Amino acid sequence: MPDRIRLHDGNRKWWTLAAMCFALFMVMLDNTVVNVALPSIQDDLGASLSSLEWTVNAYTLSFAVLLVTGGRLGDIFGRRRMFLGGVMVFAGSSALIGLAPTQEWLIAGRALQGAGAAFMMPGTLSIISNTFPPAERGRAIGTWAGVSALALAIGPAVGGALTEYVSWRAIFFLNLPVAIGAVVVTLFAVRESFDKTVDKKVDIAGIATLSVGLSALVLALVDGNSWGWSSPGTVALLATAVVGLVAFAVVELRSRVPMVQFEFFRSRTFLGANTAAFIVSFAMLAMFFFLALYMQNILGYSALEAGVRFLPSTVVIIFAAPIAGRLADRIGPRPLMVTGLGLAAVALYMESNITATSSYSALLAPFIIMGLGMGLTMSPMSTAAMNAVPAAKAGVASGILSMSRMVGGTFGVAAIGALFQSLSKDRLTEHLASLHLSGATTARIGDALGSGQAKDAVNGLDPQTAQRVAAGMKDAFVHALSGSLKLSAAVAAAGAVLAFALIEAKLPQRAGAATPEPVGA
Repeated sequence: MPDRIRLHDGNRKWWTLAAMCFALFMVMLDNTVVNVALPSIQDDLGASLSSLEWTVNAYTLSFAVLLVTGGRLGDIFGRRRMFLGGVMVFAGSSALIGLAPTQEWLIAGRALQGAGAAFMMPGTLSIISNTFPPAERGRAIGTWAGVSALALAIGPAVGGALTEYVSWRAIFFLNLPVAIGAVVVTLFAVRESFDKTVDKKVDIAGIATLSVGLSALVLALVDGNSWGWSSPGTVALLATAVVGLVAFAVVELRSRVPMVQFEFFRSRTFLGANTAAFIVSFAMLAMFFFLALYMQNILGYSALEAGVRFLPSTVVIIFAAPIAGRLADRIGPRPLMVTGLGLAAVALYMESNITATSSYSALLAPFIIMGLGMGLTMSPMSTAAMNAVPAAKAGVASGILSMSRMVGGTFGVAAIGALFQSLSKDRLTEHLASLHLSGATTARIGDALGSGQAKDAVNGLDPQTAQRVAAGMKDAFVHALSGSLKLSAAVAAAGAVLAFALIEAKLPQRAGAATPEPVGA
């Protein structure tokens, strides 16, 4: 090995950080590149709308459900080993998706891909936490968060370009060289680490009850708006979720080797960091989801054009997150998280003031403020969580934090979606009341409101009525979006208050949080 790349204690940790960032980039890029390719996938495979939804939901479901399990198995069997396994599963499933001949093949591949991400993602943060001492951990996690934002920022542009000029399949084949790079650098630089304080026994009962409970909960959140929140299917899923999660708590409290140690939540900081993770994803993912619809359905942008217009927000995160990570090492995470969530609340409230005649310029300043708020929150939040538990428990702690973010995002889209549907339906009913349309026509217009199919909704109507219906649909959409963003702003503001109340002013460097001696080379 050439001297200039020979490993030593001074540079090994930075090579380790590079490997984790490679893998994180791959996972986060995949979260955004797929959305812009959905129409092409539909045309190529003849996929139904339900299948397109499950192209996204199958990944989200397996990812969210298996995160804690992935973190815990890494603590038991080795974080590097589980990380490498996750990378290879993710890459292999990406290749299978790229070769998918049918929509069923595609959905199965996405579920497998989510499982790979779930075993990989906790490893990135737990390996970083075991490699860097607490005094440098914020800087490393800040870089990690900046890479995450970079992937989210360029995802829509990369996905749009590959779909337009190559094929939607190229989006998934793109993961292969990135995965190879992550595997090579990990084998080259990353040391193995374990939780030496527990038996090498897998908590099967805990994994089963948590998986059932979370699966039912995520499914209910994903399909609740379309099925109806009082429908038998939704009620049954929510009941199953309650039974599964209660059973999980009972199993864990009685287990000699529990998968999740609930004493973690006795730490106000760990509880506060997970609360902030839930709230950040609740507010941010709902904002991106509905403003993407606004820019395409109301402002008339293409998917690629809309994705590019989110760059002011995501680019600011790229620069703010590493800086916030370094500041967290010096002043602690609390002031940064409180400021960040406060700025996010301000940005969401500014966005809620859009009208049916607003242009993109009305969103530019709020997007920049939102990016700064998210950048100040995300890496200090992760630093706070990881410094609040012993480094030996980094894997399961990372899994819990990632699960809080995933479930928070799913809750956000579901809750904001339910409010959006209620507000838009009521507003549209007011507009249509004086037009004396048939029940079938009114139902068709209501179904088209959130789908961007306004032209189809007014087919067969006389020009004057069609014009009034189109104007009413636009006003109802913007009215509902405004109310939904106000709810997101209130949630973010509550997050700032909770962060101030729960996060310690300056985290002490506890003995239990010191970096343990690695195992192996």
